[in-house]
Amino acid sequence: MTLWDPIETEEALEENLSAPSDGAIAAMSRLTGDLILLGAGGKMGPSLAWMAKRASEAAGVDRRVIAVDLFTNPEAETLLNAKGVETIRCDLLDEQAVARLPQVPNVIFMTGMKFGSTQNPGATWAMNTYAPGVAARHYADSRIAAFSTGNVYPFTPVKRGGSVESDPPDPKGEYAMSALGRERVFEYFSRERNVPVALMRLNYACELRYGVLADLAQKVWAGQPIDVTMGYVNVIWQSDANAMALQALEHAGSPPFVVNIAGKPVSSVRDIAQRLGELMNKPVEITGEEAPDALLSNPNRAYDCFGAPRIELEQMLTWIAHWTMKGGRTLGKPTHFEVRSGQF
Repeated sequence: MTLWDPIETEEALEENLSAPSDGAIAAMSRLTGDLILLGAGGKMGPSLAWMAKRASEAAGVDRRVIAVDLFTNPEAETLLNAKGVETIRCDLLDEQAVARLPQVPNVIFMTGMKFGSTQNPGATWAMNTYAPGVAARHYADSRIAAFSTGNVYPFTPVKRGGSVESDPPDPKGEYAMSALGRERVFEYFSRERNVPVALMRLNYACELRYGVLADLAQKVWAGQPIDVTMGYVNVIWQSDANAMALQALEHAGSPPFVVNIAGKPVSSVRDIAQRLGELMNKPVEITGEEAPDALLSNPNRAYDCFGAPRIELEQMLTWIAHWTMKGGRTLGKPTHFEVRSGQF
């Protein structure tokens, strides 16, 4: 593919991350009714909400897109409002507050807790299992697409190409166990109350300010060693993950539709680091040896349903190398993708 021009500003980045795919536009043309995103103030939420608005407008559909969060960062709320996205401040652990949220036919559930889960397991389980139950009860007459994680899977041999959706979960650590708990809560409401649900196991979304590739680029640029013990990853550009999430709403069912949203092919951490070193003209120090297994997901079902990602790995690396060299802002939220213990 022809590489696009470098992304120079956060405004250009947000434009990129919210650009809907043809599939997302088609899905928004077929879905009826408004859309609410619960927990939309985090890393992915603002761009996904804006993409939903842009896709609806491109489809000629007059749809309310509502982003719900505590919005501890008021800038995110201001930017969303400027893009035509409505916002509501709400604690999603507060049943009475959730009960006041508007009833809409389409729901994307995004809230969750990963980092700090080892130090605060109670809060982790509350956010990852109790909040889903509160939301599922309130939106029992809606269709729900809920984000989950590839962490619910065990490590798999690299040569296998990643876990598939029919593989038995085998979560490791409090975060992964509570993430499976989130899925089970949505599964309960789906089966017992016939709520259409899609469970999206994401692994891993990347953009310029955070993600596995940004983590590696920062280390390469700083001359820090790259540990390749967790030697392989899936990476997907965030706009492609966003587009797949919108399309997943159409596939929600009872029992739940489960889908891996991930990059393909499986990517070598060593190769990524060395390519970043080439792009940034930096030597790369590699430590460790690749383990024979890793936390990997097979995304074939997603590609069959939603189409392949638009952005390939080389494009991501080119953008991220340029952003890192120019000193572009990062979110300061490392992914800790290299952790093999399940302790976050």
